[in-house]
Amino acid sequence: MRRKAGLVLLALAVFFAALSPLLRWYVFPRLAKVPANQYQDMVLEAKDATLLDYGTMKAEKVSKVTIVQTLKGNVEASERIEESAGRDVVVWDGLSYVVGPDGAMVSRIPERYIFDAHTQEPVHATGEMVDGDPVRRRGIEFKWPFLTEKRDYEYFDAQARVTAPITYEGTRDFRGLEVYYFEQTIPWTKVRFPKTLPVKGLTAEAVAKTGTTRWYTTVRKFWVEPLTGAPVYGEEIHKEELRGGTLLGDRDKVTAFAGHVKMREDYLTHTVDLVKSQRLLVLLMTSYLPWGFLALGVLLAALALYLEARARRRSGPARAAARKPSSVSA
Repeated sequence: MRRKAGLVLLALAVFFAALSPLLRWYVFPRLAKVPANQYQDMVLEAKDATLLDYGTMKAEKVSKVTIVQTLKGNVEASERIEESAGRDVVVWDGLSYVVGPDGAMVSRIPERYIFDAHTQEPVHATGEMVDGDPVRRRGIEFKWPFLTEKRDYEYFDAQARVTAPITYEGTRDFRGLEVYYFEQTIPWTKVRFPKTLPVKGLTAEAVAKTGTTRWYTTVRKFWVEPLTGAPVYGEEIHKEELRGGTLLGDRDKVTAFAGHVKMREDYLTHTVDLVKSQRLLVLLMTSYLPWGFLALGVLLAALALYLEARARRRSGPARAAARKPSSVSA
């Protein structure tokens, strides 16, 4: 019976030892993915900002500018693209809606971001766009890959429609989470006017005819939880200018917007709590279960060897007694 028990334990030990790397390197990459139906929103604020009044074409100090960002998973579009792409695809329909201190719209920029559900790499398909203009992204946007590494990444800037490095600047503690801090600087770049402007009847084409151009620069900062690849916090030091043309009269340039954009506290708290819960799921698949199965396999193998050794010690005297000749009386 001990021999049979030892063989069963040894078989289980081999099973759990083999399951450990299989779970980490085969199962996890296939199960870890962004859900196609995910919806999230975020509110950011720039307090004591500078904002252009399009009625007077003068820059004014305002108490606050609010940016509402939404990302909505488009399941129907993702399923359609998956048929031709042959892989799991997520389609996010995003909207960046900016309002002034009086609640009036400053700008609204829609966006469609298509990416691989597992790696977060862009997937190029019909409908990929920013503000109605077709784009072909290179690099990540909004989310880092699962198991983010301590290295620089390529990050797509939707305003300038360019991809630039976003630099890993070190590991930090953020509200009890170990995070990687990344920073990207976009130098002054000529960019397009939003298709929707705050003045009724004013269009981007009409502004362009005046010869006035729009310029933009930003310093983008992200604090990213590395296991999930989710940013738990973000900031931008953002500046926009209008330059030249008859729209500005005799001025060379005027500030359209300048402010330090930060995530609002209530959304920050919600994001940190959500990432902490998702982090536990990733830890289960990448650390707790693989190492637990490996330790269990080693324990079962040791127990199997112990039972085998004990069985041999008990059977040794019995075999010796069987080989010893019995005494015969004369």
